[in-house]
Amino acid sequence: MRAHARQKLFQRPDKWVVMQSIEIYVGSETTRVLIGPGARSALPDILDTRVRCDRFAIVADATVASLHLPSILAALARRTPAAVLQVPPGEASKTLASAERLYGGLADAKIGRDGLVLALGGGMIGDLAGFVAATWLRGIPFVFCPTTTEAAIDAAIGGKTAINHPAGKNLIGAFHAAAAVVIDSDFLRTLPARDFSAGLAESVKHALIADGAFLDWHEQEAARLLAREADAVTALILRNCGIKADVVARDARERDWRAVLNFGHTVGHALEHVLGFELRHGECVALGIIAENEIARARGWLDAAVCERVRSLLAALGLPTRLPRPVSPGEAWAAARVDKKVRGGAVRCVLLRGLAKPELSVPIERTEMDAAVACLAD
Repeated sequence: MRAHARQKLFQRPDKWVVMQSIEIYVGSETTRVLIGPGARSALPDILDTRVRCDRFAIVADATVASLHLPSILAALARRTPAAVLQVPPGEASKTLASAERLYGGLADAKIGRDGLVLALGGGMIGDLAGFVAATWLRGIPFVFCPTTTEAAIDAAIGGKTAINHPAGKNLIGAFHAAAAVVIDSDFLRTLPARDFSAGLAESVKHALIADGAFLDWHEQEAARLLAREADAVTALILRNCGIKADVVARDARERDWRAVLNFGHTVGHALEHVLGFELRHGECVALGIIAENEIARARGWLDAAVCERVRSLLAALGLPTRLPRPVSPGEAWAAARVDKKVRGGAVRCVLLRGLAKPELSVPIERTEMDAAVACLAD
């Protein structure tokens, strides 16, 4: 995969919109990523020239639809969706039952092989709508308009789609890259502070696995990020998309190197499951980063000063550094045992040997996870 960035101009009635444009190549597939305030104005051009779809359906959760659907329909102008399909907000909607209802909606709307799914929402909608697009008629294109920080800087890039199963998170899925990702940073201004901050955990993750200077940038720009200053947010999204694209370039199907993106997620996903999705995904990733750094510190791989620096940064970005309630010894371990990252019966983590020095697929013991999770209660 190759990726490159350039500026692109689009006109909307009130002003010219300047966006960053990235082309991401995975084999013969290309994803165009547009980033910037007002980027939704590019949707007609995307539908007319990028995918040339005959009919399309919009998939959104009810909360996002109430906030952003009118502006999306206005941006689409002459292009009218064949259907607007809504699901309840939250991770509980990422199920086979929800997928089946969406299949019915696509059938009723007569979305054929020349059709398209336009996903509007956060990571849950991207996963669910992307999975439905990947499996409807053996695969139709989709375009993703992320409306959350986490989706904009991580989930929208790379082509992984999935739904949950009672046995665990993201156990049923497919690789299906979006034809285009339209990241309108104005959407992020409507997020509650907690939701905006939750997504920043993925950015800290990217900095820790790939770019120590980007970690410095987070510390310097934390206040401007939390104030959602436009240039800081655009720079945040652009750098994260570049890091994610570089990782996927080396391993599009997650056979080896792409597993580096699981840093913080072995413990994070386990806590997400144990806590019954009480916390946001990004909040659990923040806790997972702290816990997995603690495992690395206990092994002598990572300096305690780095662990404390990361914990302080996560707190400065509005992320939790403590569990909201006690987790019994063994609970997180039991959840991790059924995670899709288990190989050969072993629970595995990405652990750091220093900034931007990740060690992939490291087997860990239950005692290590129990001790790390206990540190989140201190």
